[in-house]
Amino acid sequence: QEKRVQVSPPLTRGPSAFIPENEVMQANGLDERTNLLVEEYSTSGRLDNITQVMSIHTQYLESFLRSQFYMLRMDGPLPLPYRHYIAIMAAARHQCSYLINMHVDEFLKTGGIAEWLNGLEYIPQRLKNLNEINKLLAHRPWLITKEHIQKLVKTGENNWSLPELVHAVVLLAHYHALASFVFGSGINPERDPDTSNGVRLIAVNNFCVCDLANDNNIENASLTSSNFGIADSLSELEALMERMKRLQEDKEDEEASQEEMATRFEKEKKESLLVISGGICDFPVPFSFDDEIVSTDVSRYIEDPGFGYKDFARRGEDHLPTFRAQDYTWENHGFSLVNRLYSDIGHLLDEKFRMVYNLTYNTMATHEDVDTTTLRRALFNYVHCMYGIRYDDYDYGEVNQLLERSLKVYIKTVTCYPERTTKRMYDSYWRQFKHSEKVHVNLLLMEARMQAELLYALRAITRHLT
Repeated sequence: QEKRVQVSPPLTRGPSAFIPENEVMQANGLDERTNLLVEEYSTSGRLDNITQVMSIHTQYLESFLRSQFYMLRMDGPLPLPYRHYIAIMAAARHQCSYLINMHVDEFLKTGGIAEWLNGLEYIPQRLKNLNEINKLLAHRPWLITKEHIQKLVKTGENNWSLPELVHAVVLLAHYHALASFVFGSGINPERDPDTSNGVRLIAVNNFCVCDLANDNNIENASLTSSNFGIADSLSELEALMERMKRLQEDKEDEEASQEEMATRFEKEKKESLLVISGGICDFPVPFSFDDEIVSTDVSRYIEDPGFGYKDFARRGEDHLPTFRAQDYTWENHGFSLVNRLYSDIGHLLDEKFRMVYNLTYNTMATHEDVDTTTLRRALFNYVHCMYGIRYDDYDYGEVNQLLERSLKVYIKTVTCYPERTTKRMYDSYWRQFKHSEKVHVNLLLMEARMQAELLYALRAITRHLT
């Protein structure tokens, strides 16, 4: 607590460093419905920056707030302080000081022991035992096995019951994914953060090292006006709409064989490895996780900080089996397991997944009456593809046709290394689209990521039970 650090003021006013303040306010007018939702479901009791940006899509916001409120506040297997500490542990995997600060306050308000905030060596062994699954879920969920589950539920006096473990896993996945949203949307630190015992426990620069390398301050970060003409981005939009239309027509004409579909998935999976290197950032390849500056305040909540996302399909390594979505789906397997062990959360999560997947205003930039189904599905499935999850009935050739390279760089960064997201990446894709449409992209990425993490964890729990 002697190391009291001042929170640096955000580089822009408003809830987001990427979205002009007036656009957030105009988009939702922070209507009465939003305020009622916040009164009813907000855990912090106020309209924080995440809620303001999400309220551009009020329908979705309602689903989000209801499920988050249920996880943190309603009856459930875990005591309230545990829930907030688990949120802190999850957010720390991505150095998300915004979420850590928020839950440090909540942890203390719900009666948490202040000493635990000094770091992982001060917490009960039971919570420490979550470190491994937190790390794997955040970065390489395909490595989670039933042995990890057995270890947690069979550790003598420090064991977890299955309902407690499911509650913990849902919280971990929720906060890993929410960190993706925070960084992907450029969420600013809160203006007047509450202080805990007169101390802000953490303050980390909201921008990562690559922002500075890219001279990514707000005044000159926007690429839109300088590097690209309006004509370019208009033709980009027209080309995308043309490709969507062609895909719809091709679908009616011919069906690709199962072998061809499998080949296209493998091709997309391999290509996703190459995304980022030589991408938008000025450095040729992403610097390793070890090189990143991790604030000491954040590092107290993480074990093995060098462990990050690693492509599961690296050349020269044994191929991990693809997770065939049909073998373990959210609808047929995950939903019922989660609902059985932690009642009602399954319904709330299901509603949230469906809401974001089906959310549409039938517009694209300036065009109206557009069916965006193929585009939404490509975004969702591309995230799952990077996590090794394959849908037999989906043609991954569509991903290549619909998602341009700068968008793929953005998706992979936000999903796998959110702390490296820059305004330059956000500005570089879909230059004619509205900010509300880019927020919708971030909501899709967040939910696709959360669902992927849950599928791996719940499959391991199911295997443990059988």
